[in-house]
Amino acid sequence: MNFSFPIITLLILTPVIGAITLSLTKSDQINKKTILLAGLWISIGEFLLSLLLPVFYDKSKNGYQFIEFHTWFEQFDINYYVGVDGISIPLILLTTFLIPICLLCSWNSIKKRVKEYVIYFLLLESFIIGVFVSIDIVIFYVFFESVLIPMFLIIGIWGGENRVYASFKFFLYTLAGSVLMLLAIIYILITVQTGNIDIIKNFNFDESIQLVLFLCFFASFAVKVPMFPFHTWLPDAHVQAPTSGSVILAGVLLKLGGYGFLRLSIPFFDFASIYFQPFIFTLSCIAITYTSIVALRQEDMKKMIAYSSVAHMGFVTIGLFTLTQDGVNGGYFQMISHGLVSAALFLIVGVVYERKHSRSIADYSGLANTMPKYSAFFMLFMLASVGLPGTSGFVGEFLVILSTIKISIYLTIFTAVGVVVGAAYMLLLYKNINFGQVNNNLKEMKDLNFIEISYFTIISIMVVVLGIYPKLLLKLVDASISLSVLS
Repeated sequence: MNFSFPIITLLILTPVIGAITLSLTKSDQINKKTILLAGLWISIGEFLLSLLLPVFYDKSKNGYQFIEFHTWFEQFDINYYVGVDGISIPLILLTTFLIPICLLCSWNSIKKRVKEYVIYFLLLESFIIGVFVSIDIVIFYVFFESVLIPMFLIIGIWGGENRVYASFKFFLYTLAGSVLMLLAIIYILITVQTGNIDIIKNFNFDESIQLVLFLCFFASFAVKVPMFPFHTWLPDAHVQAPTSGSVILAGVLLKLGGYGFLRLSIPFFDFASIYFQPFIFTLSCIAITYTSIVALRQEDMKKMIAYSSVAHMGFVTIGLFTLTQDGVNGGYFQMISHGLVSAALFLIVGVVYERKHSRSIADYSGLANTMPKYSAFFMLFMLASVGLPGTSGFVGEFLVILSTIKISIYLTIFTAVGVVVGAAYMLLLYKNINFGQVNNNLKEMKDLNFIEISYFTIISIMVVVLGIYPKLLLKLVDASISLSVLS
């Protein structure tokens, strides 16, 4: 569907224009709350603009829609070529939905360099959307790597005591893998003579070349997911990042790796995807079981949820590489569900951290008595994380496990064990924090305020709606996955 105005470019540029406008203001002449409010309104406007995509997207047609094309480098057929399909739209909506929440949860916690903080989040939003709309592989790479810069600064400036170490570890891990992907992209440009993703998908690479190129892309996407054993940067980044940083990191940035597998690796290298299937399954099963056991041993709430993210993203990679409709649908559904649930869990941690300035599980008990609203939302998101039927967490895991039965019963067993262990550490976390005798220093802790109740309520509705009516998402992505990934 064609619009009379370039909606995709507007989605990319709106946060950038907002960031530039804020950068021109003088911090000493404007209230910090006013800066946050300005950033909030810009991000809300971006969210409302993104809602036009599903409203006017024609589900009866296959392929990309809202396409914009402008010539860039004619010699290698590299162009500003953007558009969306059923795979892109939910991830764009997830991004534009979480950014305002990130700014809302920062209302009282961010007190220094507020203007720069808002600017970096707006730039981050622009770059993430650029990844999801790119149909040219070079444009994809530019946006994919640009995401590192604002996230690096958010962790490094507004993080915890070891923020510098965590930010550099995050940056170097993700950059190292992307260097190999850049080499692979250069080879593809020279060989295929175009950056058009649809044309590259239909190009027949030699099987031996496919194996090498797949590993180059794998090096970048596996770190982003992150897959075992490339996950060690994630707990440090989460623990040191501010609450808003953890929300966007778990909610969206981890999905860039899964999206890369879905959009590039599997369609480009069909032979290599099948060849490395056992390897991917092995790493994913290790991630699910190992990181779940490690999560059981954690004493820091944030670190426990960080390890749980690695385990849940293991379901994503298993689902995607089953190369079946149910499996890929399940892996994709799990990405969206995890984006909502993990973001909510990090917000849950942020609520008590802002009040008591501690993430240690041992410092909390009996919060159900003093913070009943908090405990109620915590219970819903905890149950969604363990895959309770009726929540979004159940649908993705169920489809993934269902798809593994057709491949290997051992794979099914390992995947199912991960569900059980995941339930163990999340239930234990909830029990230790919300039940038992109330500590004396917790009796005066205030329950959720209006802003916190507002964004928890919205996320809760989305988690339950997707759990009860998964067709709302599956109907949008099913045809695109069939055409773009499995064809």
